This record gives sequence, C-alpha cells and structure tokens, in this order.
Amino acid sequence: MGAMLSLPHGGRLVNREIKDEEERRYLWGKAQELKQIALNREQIEDLQNIADGSYSPLKGFLGRHDFLKVIHDMALEDGTVWTVPIVLAVSRDEAERVRGAREIALVDREGQVLALMELEDVYDYDKEATAKELYGTSDANHPGVRDWLTQGGVLLGGRVRLLQRSPAQFDRYRLRPIETRVLFKAKGWRTVVGFQTRNVPHRGHEYVQKSALEIVDGILIHPKLGKKKKGDFKDEVILKTYQVLIDHYYLKNHAALAIFAARMRYMGPREAVFDALVRKNYGCTHFIVGRDHAGVGNYYDPKAAQRIFEELPGLGIEPLKFDNVFYCRRCGGMVSEKTCPHGPEDQIVPSGTYLRELLQQGELPPPELMRLEVAQVILEEEEPFV
Repeated sequence: MGAMLSLPHGGRLVNREIKDEEERRYLWGKAQELKQIALNREQIEDLQNIADGSYSPLKGFLGRHDFLKVIHDMALEDGTVWTVPIVLAVSRDEAERVRGAREIALVDREGQVLALMELEDVYDYDKEATAKELYGTSDANHPGVRDWLTQGGVLLGGRVRLLQRSPAQFDRYRLRPIETRVLFKAKGWRTVVGFQTRNVPHRGHEYVQKSALEIVDGILIHPKLGKKKKGDFKDEVILKTYQVLIDHYYLKNHAALAIFAARMRYMGPREAVFDALVRKNYGCTHFIVGRDHAGVGNYYDPKAAQRIFEELPGLGIEPLKFDNVFYCRRCGGMVSEKTCPHGPEDQIVPSGTYLRELLQQGELPPPELMRLEVAQVILEEEEPFV
C-alpha cells in the first residue's frame, strides 16, 4: 500500500538549500562583497530549519506584516496557521549598517558565510507588548520572555538561500524532513506519531509513546536539542538515554530517533502547535500532546496546550492528548487518569523534579518510574544537567 504521510504545512516542502555546485560558487563569491550579519547558535538553527523545510511554508525570516499577523492571529498573512514568530533580531547599530541593502550575507561568529538573505524588511517592534501576546506574560523570570526581552531591538525580514550548514555536535542524529519521509516510506509506515521532548525518558513517557504505537505504524522520537534553561538535562544525556531505551524496549522497526535542533522557547500552547506543525513537515500524521506541553513554572494552565488544538482545527496533523500518567500499586503498572480507578495513596507520580533530586544525589529512581538502563546512563555522567 502507498504511504499516507502528512502533506507538508502549506502543501509543499520548502527547500532553500543551494545544492548546485556552480551556483553555490557564484553565490559564495557574491557573498564576499555583501554587508554581513553574524548569527548566534540559535539563529543559525532557525536559518537551517527554514532552509531544509522544517519550518515550511516559511522561506525566510518573517517580515513586518507576517510578524504582526502571527503575534495577533497565530497565522501568516495568507491565512496559514503559524504560532511562533521566526525572526532575525539584531541590534540597532547592525540594522543601520545594513539598512538600504537589497541583499546581505549571514555568517557565523567566525565570519564563515552560511547564507544570503534578501533584505525585504527592517522594522522595530514593541518587545514587552509582543512578549505578553506570545507568552501570556512579560515577566522576565520566564526563561522564554527573558530571551525575547534581551534579543536585538530591530528585526530583519526576507527570504534566505543556504550555502552551507554549520557543523554541530549531533549531526549524525539530524535528519531533514525529506530524509525522515524517505525513512518512513522505507519502513512501510503509513501513519507516524511525533514525540517532542526536552527531557530524559521516564516510564510515563514510555507508556504514552507505546499507547500511541497501538494506533499508528511508527514513532519519531524527536528531542529538541538546543538552548535550555538551567537545570534541564544536557542534550547528550537526552540522546544517550533515548538510544538505550529504544535499544532495549522498542521494536526495531517501529521507532526512529532523530533530533530537532532548535531552542526551547517555553511558549506553552503556541509552542505546542508549532511543535506539531514542524513534525507534520517531517511526515508525521499524529503528534503527542501532554499536559503543560512546552510550559515552565506555573505560567500556563496545564491543559491549555491541549485546548489550543480545538481552537485551531484543520492543522493536518492529529493531536493525541494524554493526561496525568503514573504508576499505580494496585493496578501493578503505569496507568492514566482515564484508566485507573484508585486514589492518590496508590499512585507514584513520575515527577521530573523528584527524579532529578534522586539522580543529583546519586540514587537510582524506583524502577516503577525509570528504567534501570536509563538511570545508569545519567548516573555515569559527571554533570548531566545544564
């Protein structure tokens, strides 16, 4: 039977990577004559995600009209749902230096040319007001808001052409959307569930993933690797723990592990939809949405990330919503609020804070909450946390 993988968001997978060697050499030479903007690691990740289609239908960093539409209406100017503004923020001095240029070169901190950008828009924005719309708060204690308020005060908008990718630590785990689609077809998967994570796996995650596998052909475990807040697990630890879990507890032909290189924005409901749309571009037909997806602290109602999918129907990817999952002594296994009739006295909740405290003290978590192999990987790390 033919594949039924999801269509990319907007209908076509964007490709802004220059592959033709002759064209690449020409553009490389042209770039040497252009004014340059140096990107940080997070901006480079966004650039590469635009170029390889992860952020389809975006072809570049948002211009003013698309930016305002995303902020106020969670859509692009053409009406396509889009919830997170992908912007290139620069200082006022940098903006003045390139203002008036038709095209600029985007470089890394070492000055290596990465891409050309058509400079279609240079515009100011109200940081506090837009933070309030995006995050529901302008409180600088919120890590996403803090990043937003400290970024450059001017935004550059325009289409990009990527000349080369910046090498990164975990590139062997990086698959472009076109590559995951080939992988899924090769495995014979017609339906695929995407799982976004920024944590090491506990038994609750495993329960949710395997419950989803009861209704789809395969799962893409797709951790978001990039800038995180203090106290989060390091990227290499997340990858190692998932690899050992898949090696020991998953059917080989029903699980795939790849990375999504992007920073955590901790944007709650908006980021939940964004995460789903990105996985739609990778070919996923379903997406797991847990409680407080992409949340932090007590800034969001725990179910807000699930409700937003009801407010934005027709996304082209099916959300699979899971509530609290825990170990029940009387049931003798991992269960959820929908399947277990017993009270709190019988429940052991896989709290991330509790598990972190145990691991920081060098103690093994209870096997009901975390696989021994996973815990051992973490304990072998000298410093597993950011």
